[in-house]
Amino acid sequence: MSIVIVTQVFHKLYKNEIYAYGPYAREMNIWFKKFDNVFILSPFIEVQELNPIDIQLEAQSFNLIKVPDFDLTSVSNLIQSFFLVPYIFFKILVLFSKVDHIHLRCPGNMGLLGSFAQIFYPNKKKTAKYAGNWDLNSKQPLSYRIQQKLLRSTVLTKNIKVLVYGDWPDQTKNILPFFTASYSRNQISPFKSKKEEIKSGLIKFLFVGSLVSGKNPDFSLDFCAKLKSENFQFRFDFFGEGPLFPILLEKRNFLGLQENVIFHGNVSSEILIDFFKSSHFLIFLSDSEGWPKAVAEAMFWGCIPVTSSVSCVPQMVNYGERGILVSKDLDLVIQEVTRLIEDPDKFDEMALLAKQWSNEFTLEKFEEEIFCLV
Repeated sequence: MSIVIVTQVFHKLYKNEIYAYGPYAREMNIWFKKFDNVFILSPFIEVQELNPIDIQLEAQSFNLIKVPDFDLTSVSNLIQSFFLVPYIFFKILVLFSKVDHIHLRCPGNMGLLGSFAQIFYPNKKKTAKYAGNWDLNSKQPLSYRIQQKLLRSTVLTKNIKVLVYGDWPDQTKNILPFFTASYSRNQISPFKSKKEEIKSGLIKFLFVGSLVSGKNPDFSLDFCAKLKSENFQFRFDFFGEGPLFPILLEKRNFLGLQENVIFHGNVSSEILIDFFKSSHFLIFLSDSEGWPKAVAEAMFWGCIPVTSSVSCVPQMVNYGERGILVSKDLDLVIQEVTRLIEDPDKFDEMALLAKQWSNEFTLEKFEEEIFCLV
């Protein structure tokens, strides 16, 4: 059987092997197990070195079809893309005619084109992974709204399962609540109480994600400054890269947080696991998410997420039972964190519930569910 993947994710050619962003690559390697031939239609570049977060893609047979990266977010970009879009759209149509299974990665510009192109192949078996916020009442870019409408439509979009994060009301038969996974069943470990660590006084926090405005990493620095002003003993580790790094570094130094705050950049999954295990709280107040892997991964290791109420996150933390839901209110976040620090038994109870829930979503379970779709 053959499959075509239409995605905006940059693929990297390194020493004649194909790599991509780790969470995406880990997931796609599971999809590829069921197919003899894999076609990938995406932007890709040749690189001399890899980012630690990148993972090799593995399939029996790869067919890479490179397309230019394009952007539809401004008038100038629209003009630039005027000739590119028909060219890419034609390539998508041709590929769709050759394969047994169509798989769209949405939302994104490539996903948008793929969502239109699949209309011409109503009898082809199709899946789509919508990795963004599926909440139809949330604020979304217009292109995302169009993709949602196309994928939900049982008139324009047939023979498809659209995998979305969370369980939402009033969905069509196309929509299937789904999840993602980062860890194997054999990585599940017994719960380790952190009560004594909490009582000792040194509280460990971390942020995991891209250093971009939508993830609000600057809020974490304000949080650290507030902790220091109230004489907390703490350490805060940042993991991730992005355009805000120099600004955040300068802000950290200005606030005098050099001894408390450490920037690690992107690191391997193994290193990150060690920090999840030893940390007490994940501070992650993103403006928009699908299924935030940082939240699910922290919970897997008994690290309590302090996170915003977006997308399916309230469902993930069961509305505050296995994580802390907050707004970007500094005093509120301090209050909620302090409440658990002052009650180590409650901390352990929440951490255990978080771990038990996240341990259900393993790579093995993900593979079982994927194999039911192809």
